[in-house]
Amino acid sequence: MIRNITGRMTMRNRRVKEKYCLLFILTSFFIVCVGMVFFLPDLRARTSTGVQDVYEKLPDLFLAPPPPPPLENSIDNGSENNVAPRPLNPPPRRVQDRERLYAKIQEDLEKEQRRVIEKPRIIGRPEVSSSANPNRLAQMGSPNKNAESSDVSQRVVGLPSPDGNSPLVNPADSVLAQPRTNSSIGGGKIIYGGKDSDPEVDKKRDFIKHMMKDAWDNYVKYAWGHNELRPISQRGHSASIFGPAKIGATIVDALDTLYIMGLHDEYKQARDWVEHNLDFETIKAELSVFETNIRFVGGFLTAYALTGDTMFKDKAYSLGKKLLPAFDTPTGIPYALISLQSGSSKNYGWAASGSSILSEFGSLHLEFVYLSDVTGDPIFREKVYKIRDVIKQIDKPKGLYFNYVHPRMAKFTQSHVSMGALGDSFYEYLLKSYIQTGDNDARQMYDDAIDAFEKNGLIRYSKSGLLYFAEMRYDRLESKMDHLACFAGGMLALGAHTDPLVINHGSDATRANRHMKIAEGVTNTCHESYIRTATRLGPESFRFSDALEARALRQNEKYYILRPEVIESYFVMWRLTGDPKYRDWAWDAAQAIEKHCKAGEGGGYSGLRNVYSKDPQQDDVQQSFYLAETLKYLYLMFSSKELIDLDYWVFNTEAHPLPIRGKNPFYRAPTH
Repeated sequence: MIRNITGRMTMRNRRVKEKYCLLFILTSFFIVCVGMVFFLPDLRARTSTGVQDVYEKLPDLFLAPPPPPPLENSIDNGSENNVAPRPLNPPPRRVQDRERLYAKIQEDLEKEQRRVIEKPRIIGRPEVSSSANPNRLAQMGSPNKNAESSDVSQRVVGLPSPDGNSPLVNPADSVLAQPRTNSSIGGGKIIYGGKDSDPEVDKKRDFIKHMMKDAWDNYVKYAWGHNELRPISQRGHSASIFGPAKIGATIVDALDTLYIMGLHDEYKQARDWVEHNLDFETIKAELSVFETNIRFVGGFLTAYALTGDTMFKDKAYSLGKKLLPAFDTPTGIPYALISLQSGSSKNYGWAASGSSILSEFGSLHLEFVYLSDVTGDPIFREKVYKIRDVIKQIDKPKGLYFNYVHPRMAKFTQSHVSMGALGDSFYEYLLKSYIQTGDNDARQMYDDAIDAFEKNGLIRYSKSGLLYFAEMRYDRLESKMDHLACFAGGMLALGAHTDPLVINHGSDATRANRHMKIAEGVTNTCHESYIRTATRLGPESFRFSDALEARALRQNEKYYILRPEVIESYFVMWRLTGDPKYRDWAWDAAQAIEKHCKAGEGGGYSGLRNVYSKDPQQDDVQQSFYLAETLKYLYLMFSSKELIDLDYWVFNTEAHPLPIRGKNPFYRAPTH
């Protein structure tokens, strides 16, 4: 009896131990998974969600296997990894299957090799200083002193001549249609060149040009054809918004920046890659409709507007048609993701109730209207105007637009309002649609939206008087502002500058003056978020309370990924007010980027994981928008105001300038 009891107790103790062992194993597995999600992956590229990208980083979490010993019949595909070679002494019954497999692999590799052109050389790479000390600028000089001279211009397809009388064309290329109104200087103002009259300012501009050259050269050297560069690892990188496809996001995003800066040989490299390598018919990837539109369609359309090169228009048209299946919803509000090959589309799994995102479907108008105008195909304009009609009629509590809209029911699905992530560029495109084409409905929606922000207390003052945009969740205000929302300073200033009450009536400037004051206050607050860090670069988000102001509170808010929004507002405020403090603030930011984001001896630029650290860790990603936006705005900041004049051009949300219809002769008529 005692033995039986003892046996049962032993078995019971054993079961308890087994349960604890199982619990320990499951707990350990959970901790590892959580750590992988929240701590190990790099911060993702810019999207309207601001969510960290996990899936693309998983391969980097494991050590690569050791290389196999040399075996016979290995196949070299000319890339980083070779196809697995034939094993020695294979089973006889598998020889035929194996040979067919390798024949198919070899055929696919040969096709791929025929598609890929030789990686371009690094052109005239200057010695770039590792310091942004202004005292060293005088000794630095321009990275390419002749970049803006006519002899360089003649090597570039379709580049207008300095006198504006006719385009200078490479005889080997087809003649491109250029506007016949003073081309580089005249109706469209200056589209390249544009030195400032102050030699000290010009030195700073040359320094920004050095930064662009360094970022570009390192991309060319280590990541050519990939979407982005990992400057520390010296290899390619792709965020999930591009899928696994190598579609040269940095090349397309940088096209107009290279052109405007007068880096014409580098521009030609980028143009040739787009022409010979970028074929959307072969892309097997699921892409973000929003990001593909603002970076690729917008980038192509700007390149077409600047140069008249119809290859860019054709690329934009081809890609635009591939995005159209995403709009096949009962309301016309598109899904967020699309497979370019199959045309299937869907929304993000994390979006509330399968909703579409306000900032994403609301940031298609500029590109789609211009694409219809230059191609003569009305389908793109029809798609975005249908979205406009739906969102105009939707019930808006307190006049506010919530960030999630169901694409089937045309209803808001979550009570969240933000001028930052998920909302930002929707408001920007309402204003800029009015600027681009005189869209009065869009202007009225913009004015009503800003009025609703004011009336509902979303534009607030901190305890010490800093002006900021708060967020609202379920009628509760959250005193937090995103770096993404810092574009609003420039937007409000541009809205005041183009206010129809002033322009059309010439007297009622009350609203324009009020919006300009808000613009100045918000831009100042974003500047404070920069100078209150150890690096003098701003965090991803910052908060306001009795204990802190314009500072990040949480660890996942302290990163900086080369974002442009603060510098964008400096640029617009400088152009519209002429106040030199904005140039000073921009130069301070440029120095901070050079000091902390320069990626070691190899070159290129990287984001930072903690802007409050005196020795911040870099995230090893050079975002494509760093070349498209941050460096472009810095360069224009230290150029003459005639270079991409804001009265003739309007920037899309990726900083690709598009011409204003009715004012700018670079708003080209359709050609057939």
